[in-house]
Amino acid sequence: MSVRIGTSGWSYPGGRGTWNGVFYPAKDARPRGFDELAFYARWFDVVEVNSTFYGQPRAKVTETWVDRTPAGFEFAVKLFQKFTHPAMFLEAVAAGAPGASTEALAAAGDVRLADVDEFRRGIEPLARAGKLGPLLVQFPPGFTAGQAGVDYLGWLLRTFADYQVAVELRHKSWSDAGADTAALLAAYGAAWTLIDEPKFRFSIRQNWDAPVDTAPGRFAYARFHGRNAAEWWNHSAAEDRYNYLYSGEELAPLGEAVANLATKVKKAYLFFNNHFSAQGVANAVQLRRQLGEHVPSPLPPALVERFPWLEPST
Repeated sequence: MSVRIGTSGWSYPGGRGTWNGVFYPAKDARPRGFDELAFYARWFDVVEVNSTFYGQPRAKVTETWVDRTPAGFEFAVKLFQKFTHPAMFLEAVAAGAPGASTEALAAAGDVRLADVDEFRRGIEPLARAGKLGPLLVQFPPGFTAGQAGVDYLGWLLRTFADYQVAVELRHKSWSDAGADTAALLAAYGAAWTLIDEPKFRFSIRQNWDAPVDTAPGRFAYARFHGRNAAEWWNHSAAEDRYNYLYSGEELAPLGEAVANLATKVKKAYLFFNNHFSAQGVANAVQLRRQLGEHVPSPLPPALVERFPWLEPST
């Protein structure tokens, strides 16, 4: 099987769910020049980049990612929010430019080819080094399969057709029109991202047992968000939504589905987004072992202290 398993992001320095003192050494225990990404890459060969959702990638930054990771390491890069979350993007623009006119905000929200070119320039160092994995196109729950949504998704797929693209759709209208959605994605070789998360009335429904009709023989992409239904919509802090640790019993059937999936595609990418207190790190190690993947040892002592069941049995 060609499976790469990692986490969504590698830097969680603040909040109650920080990784400091859990996966990374505590701030006051770090050696001079400690590098979180290089440390992460000791145990994982792939990571999903979240920072590019909040700001366009910069070549000077991605060049440093290349230098700080070993050969063969891959970065799956999330598309900038302007492409997928226009309301969120305009909120950020308005906050940074108080008093801006409605016309100015509307113009700022228009997706232009210049935005595409800027994103391409930012990830070019990763592509040049052979370290660029798929682009993740993550849409919000309100993005539906009406004609406008279908047309826009088609435009994005055409625009980024020279990359591997994984599309995360959340509204059930896409699975209600499953055959049409699958055909659209397959036409561009895109993966329909599988997501494990709490399910609500309008949540997308997906079949983990037969999920690869979208792009047979190409690649697959899955994200594990956790199942914290109680705090998914109602939480004190955004990180609380992802405060969830998968049990072995929950991971077992997911692992079986992943193993089956990996036999049908050239490569499968899986990312744990239940990042609160590095729970995603623990579950990523757990799933890799379940699938027979090698996990370098020893694991960070603080991680084993928090999740003692990660200690290999002797």
